[in-house]
Amino acid sequence: QVQLVESGGGLVQAGGSLRLSCAASGRTFSSYAMGWFRQAPGEEREFVAAISWNGGSTLYADSVKGRFTISRDNAKNTVYLQMNSLKPEDSAVYSCAAKTYGYYSSNYKVYDYWGQGTQVTVSS
Repeated sequence: QVQLVESGGGLVQAGGSLRLSCAASGRTFSSYAMGWFRQAPGEEREFVAAISWNGGSTLYADSVKGRFTISRDNAKNTVYLQMNSLKPEDSAVYSCAAKTYGYYSSNYKVYDYWGQGTQVTVSS
């Protein structure tokens, strides 16, 4: 069983920055691919970014490429999402997810564990 707890969300003005954290329980975190997804009210869950088990490879949605950076610290069992140049359309609940087998994916359906999410609101 893996528990994921996100933090770092909040209200920020357009152009500002936030850093989200996702703390994981369990001794095998370092073997998991991790992803960040977001969901706005009335919208489908959307892929944001993913990272391989060792941090050596990353993947981003086109909408956040160049603005967001995913990283991880396996010694701290934590994955991060640095969000810069935020836009109102980035407003959503952001959730981290763990994929316990295989490579990372942009498909939320293949992730095994999810956090409860953290709200990000970007004002114009």
